[in-house]
Amino acid sequence: MLSAFSLSAAAAPAVVTTDYSGEYLCKGNNITVGDYEVTIYLKKNRRNSTSQIAVYDLATHTENKQSYTGQAITRGKQLAMTFKLSDAKFAEFSTGLGQFTKAGKLWSFKNDYYEPDDTGGNYGHEICTQKPILLSAPANGKIPVTNR
Repeated sequence: MLSAFSLSAAAAPAVVTTDYSGEYLCKGNNITVGDYEVTIYLKKNRRNSTSQIAVYDLATHTENKQSYTGQAITRGKQLAMTFKLSDAKFAEFSTGLGQFTKAGKLWSFKNDYYEPDDTGGNYGHEICTQKPILLSAPANGKIPVTNR
């Protein structure tokens, strides 16, 4: 005999993680650099993601043409990330903790991070806003109308 509990548990849909992939413009501040802007690219790694944890490949590009790579994971709207601060043999890593929120149709997140250095480390924060995906204009120059 099946109970009502076992029927509802069997019918429960699998949790699907939100895909936060995209390009984010970040404005931040730390005591070493002061105010700055960086671009962060998140690309979901579907192979290693699960129904509750999403894994991302991460790339960061700074105003002064520096690039850093790393990983991020999300659980719900929580975000954790780490990336190499150099490509040297003994690379240092930055570690961040953030939270996603919805800003209209786009995502944004606040990231608090720590970067080790020779003077004991550097803390900072940044607010990152997803850039809209721009569609190519058709040859006739008219903007297509879509129903979302």
